[in-house]
Amino acid sequence: MIEKYPSELLQNAVEAIGSLPGVGSRSALRLAMHLLNQPKENVHHFTDAINRLADEVQYCPECMMISDNGLCSICSDRHRDHRTICVVENVRDVMSIENTGQYRGVYHVLGGIISPIAGIGPSDLTIRQLVERLQRLKEYPDDMEVILALSGDVEGETTAFYIYRQIASLGVKVSALARGLGFGDDLEYADALTLGRSLVNRQPFKP
Repeated sequence: MIEKYPSELLQNAVEAIGSLPGVGSRSALRLAMHLLNQPKENVHHFTDAINRLADEVQYCPECMMISDNGLCSICSDRHRDHRTICVVENVRDVMSIENTGQYRGVYHVLGGIISPIAGIGPSDLTIRQLVERLQRLKEYPDDMEVILALSGDVEGETTAFYIYRQIASLGVKVSALARGLGFGDDLEYADALTLGRSLVNRQPFKP
């Protein structure tokens, strides 16, 4: 059934909110009406935060994670172990791992995983930047470790194998999460205890 709206402004707002993942038309209408009933300054604060996210967000030149200004807070932290790089699919995975409190290294955010069905190939990810980053860190190659913390589905395994082939000649240790995570599990949905144990008990990567 096609919803009829009494106002084009309301319809546009509902369509905008409904474009968000997981938000249906009824939920979008409910959220739009909620915003309409809020004080204008609250709505302006909300839209200003979204506008700033779109216009001012930056990406860390070292790890490709979201940053407010230049290097992210993790890469700029001298107390982190910069010899250990955890490779993840997206920023949400960084947040999930940080919530475990079990990891003190740094990260590299790929921006996705290889998925031919979705039209995503290696050149669409930050794999080249990872290789270049490792090449720059020649001061301690024998102590370097790359943890491939990717989802355990076919796309994740394919991406991990591709990365391994790109960095195997660099002489760095390559490991993967222990399989406390089931096949096909996303890091985003793993509980902190399971994810933390998978990190601590990580194993050498076997292609």
